[in-house]
Amino acid sequence: MPRRPRMAAVVFAVLATWLSSAFAASAPDTLGRIRADKTIRVAYSGESLPFSYTEVNGEASGYSIDLCKRVIAQVGRAVDVPDLKVKWIAASTPERLRMVASGNADLDCANTTQTLARMAEVDFSSLVFLETGSFIGRAGSHVALGDMNGRKIAVLKGTTTETRLRELLRKRLVNAQVVTIDRAADGIAMLESGGADLYAGDLIKLIGLIAQSADPSKFEVVGEKFSYEPYAFALPRNDSAFRLEVNRAISQVYRGGEIGPIFERWLGALGRPSDALGAMYVLYSIPD
Repeated sequence: MPRRPRMAAVVFAVLATWLSSAFAASAPDTLGRIRADKTIRVAYSGESLPFSYTEVNGEASGYSIDLCKRVIAQVGRAVDVPDLKVKWIAASTPERLRMVASGNADLDCANTTQTLARMAEVDFSSLVFLETGSFIGRAGSHVALGDMNGRKIAVLKGTTTETRLRELLRKRLVNAQVVTIDRAADGIAMLESGGADLYAGDLIKLIGLIAQSADPSKFEVVGEKFSYEPYAFALPRNDSAFRLEVNRAISQVYRGGEIGPIFERWLGALGRPSDALGAMYVLYSIPD
């Protein structure tokens, strides 16, 4: 072989090895950390009934949490630590995503919408729910979108609901005032005090907030559904081994029928799963 092609081949081989090593060094090893610490750190929402919330006794609970516990059990089997210690961390959506992106949480189990923008910072599991955005207001208000000019609409800061609400109002030329809040409970309080006319959020979560309020008869769902919210668990980027175990657990729940009792426990009062949600369960019943 002539000297120049031989040299080029050597340089290429060295460069390829270096790039492979650099990528491996930069990719997180979540399973390895969990195995070493015998602990998994799970971010969740403390106030998103029925998906993710904190019980009076301080325990995490909800539809997403039940799914998440299956994930935790599968991760425990994968790292050969069946009695994993779980560190539950209650936080807002932006905080949870930052924790996963920075490595301060191993996954986010709540009602987090998967978006392309968020995929720049974190990866996501298979979908765990399909939701829509809507509004609640005081009982008897019957406010349609065209009636929202001059109204104050509360919405959680930093959520996809806020982004899509602002887009909707701009496209429909509705001159409403968007008031951002930090806690879901603040939305109900503002409706009660007259500080807001409407509260925008994910529909089932809004229904949960009404049910938790001191007098549910004072509120009702109004307006129209205005967004599509595909929920998934946020995961560290570029960690395919960890993502595989998370998705393995979710697929097992869907494939084995465990999702039926979980849905019934937390959402059965709303009726059967929608056709779209039922199809999602089937599509993500990935075989081993």
